[in-house]
Amino acid sequence: MIPIHQNQEKYTHSEVKSFAFYLKAERGASNNTLDAYTKDVEQMLSFVNKPIQDITYEDIQRFLRNLKKIGLSPKSIARKVSSIRIFFRFLESDGKISENPAELLEAPRLPRKLPDTLEPEEVFKIIEGCVPDTPLKQRDRAFLETLYATGMRISEIQHLSMDNLFLTENFIRITGKGNKERLIPIGETAKKFLITYISDAREKLKKGEIDRIFLNRFGKGLSRMGCWKIIKKYTQISGIKKHITPHTFRHSFATHLLEGGADLRAVQMMLGHSDISTTQIYTHIDREYLKVVIKTYHPRG
Repeated sequence: MIPIHQNQEKYTHSEVKSFAFYLKAERGASNNTLDAYTKDVEQMLSFVNKPIQDITYEDIQRFLRNLKKIGLSPKSIARKVSSIRIFFRFLESDGKISENPAELLEAPRLPRKLPDTLEPEEVFKIIEGCVPDTPLKQRDRAFLETLYATGMRISEIQHLSMDNLFLTENFIRITGKGNKERLIPIGETAKKFLITYISDAREKLKKGEIDRIFLNRFGKGLSRMGCWKIIKKYTQISGIKKHITPHTFRHSFATHLLEGGADLRAVQMMLGHSDISTTQIYTHIDREYLKVVIKTYHPRG
């Protein structure tokens, strides 16, 4: 039996407890997602203050209008709409309600913010600012090379283990959101630094039996903060003043592939996006670049 989140006893509605179990057991939701969705639903139920079977579309709309009235951001409201939709779909499929009051619910339209990216030369400058002349620097160089070479999320590279590597075939197996697995090719440069780190520095860093690839100075797996510190350190060394996060490497990976002519669906698979519209935002970046080209070089730009 899959364990329920330890805070589940705080839920006041039995249907929310069942919903929490569904999110964890069937959708593989993380604890953060579980907390957010159940909190959203509990907030709506508390506001409406009706038996779940009696809740109407107008009741939910009153709740959403109140959120807008108190100044909640469109992004936060959109997440609550998503939580409520999933909750009522779950109740409907479970036979707890005969009609779904959230079926026609629409989230507020959000402006699509283009993610921050780096130019290829800027990525190279950050990565090559790490001279791998100590075990920790060998780790750092392998980490940065792998992050940019694969476009992994920070949580994915943080939890990367030895049995995820198929370096003879030039592939890495990644477990992403919802425990979905995907294979990503790894280029020769990143592969070279990764092999050197694993065969030399990692053996010096590790304490006891541990399967994680990227280790800290105490021989344990790198924390999320540890990953951030590596990127921050070499960004400062590079002298680049942009605000750079681990996700900036992921955005740059996708953008550089598409600018180089890569197929959108291939990039979607490598990023692990379930919906191609999520990947399409990177084509917007390419269009912005094209606008700059026209403005700069066209005689009537």
